[in-house]
Amino acid sequence: MPNPTISNAKPARHQHSDAGPTQLPAGEGVRLQKVLAQAGVASRRAAEELIDAGRVEVDGRIVVEQGLRVDPENTVIRVDGTRVVVKKDLVHLVLNKPRGWQSTMSDDLGRPCVGDIVSERIAAGQRLFHVGRLDADTEGLLLLTNDGELAHRLMHPSFEVAKTYLATVKGELPRGVGKKLKEGVELEDGPASVDEFALLEVFNGQSRVRLELHEGRKHIVRRLLDAVGHPVIRLVRTNIGPVALGDQRPGTLRVLGRKEVGGLYEAVGL
Repeated sequence: MPNPTISNAKPARHQHSDAGPTQLPAGEGVRLQKVLAQAGVASRRAAEELIDAGRVEVDGRIVVEQGLRVDPENTVIRVDGTRVVVKKDLVHLVLNKPRGWQSTMSDDLGRPCVGDIVSERIAAGQRLFHVGRLDADTEGLLLLTNDGELAHRLMHPSFEVAKTYLATVKGELPRGVGKKLKEGVELEDGPASVDEFALLEVFNGQSRVRLELHEGRKHIVRRLLDAVGHPVIRLVRTNIGPVALGDQRPGTLRVLGRKEVGGLYEAVGL
C-alpha cells in the first residue's frame, strides 16, 4: 500500500477548537489508524503519521492523539477535508452505458439493459440504484450504488451536483446560443438553463458542444438544444460531480476510487 506524502502537512478543512471526539471504551470500536488502513487511505504506520500531522478529522474535529477508537459505521472521518467512506458493504460503480441500452435492471421486451451488465452482482444479493437515467439513445456515465440516500441526493437538483455532457447537434451554432442557454430557456414544464456551455468544433453542418448543468428533468439536454433550434444527433454524459468517465470502454464497469467516493459524499453533504 503506498505511503502518502506527508511533508507540507496541512490541517483538514473543517477544524474546530473544542475537545476531540469521545473515546470509545476499551474493546469497543476500531482504532482510527486501522480504520484508515482498511479504507485504503494509507498503511497503518502512514495513517499514524497523518494523524500526527493534524490531517485527520473525526466528527468535525481534528484528531492528533493516537489510539482513538471509533465506530467505523457511523463516524464521519475526513483526511485533508475529503470524506473517507468506510462502511464495508457499500458499493460505488461507474458504468459506461452503451448507446441503445436501457437504464433499467430488467426489460420486459428483452432489450439490452443495465441489469444485464450487473446481473452477477444482483444475483449475489446486491441492490443497486442508478444515479439518474440515461435514455436509450444517450450513452456514457451512469453511477450505480447500493447507498439509496447518496443516489437520492445526487439526483435531487437542490444539491446542485453538476453533470457534464458532450453533444453533437445539427447545424452550425451562431453566436449567442451559449448565452441564451445560460440565461434560461422556457420549456413546456418550466424554465431551464445550463451552468456552463462551450462550442468545441463545427464540421459538415454539425456542431460539437459541451454543457454542464445540475438539472435532472427527463431529456433535459435534448429538450434545451431542441429549443434553440439544434436537435441532438449524439449525446454522451462524461461527468457527474467529481467522477469522470475518462477513456472507460462502453459496456464496462469500474469501482470508484476512494477520492471519487469521498467527493460524491462531500458534494451532497453526507
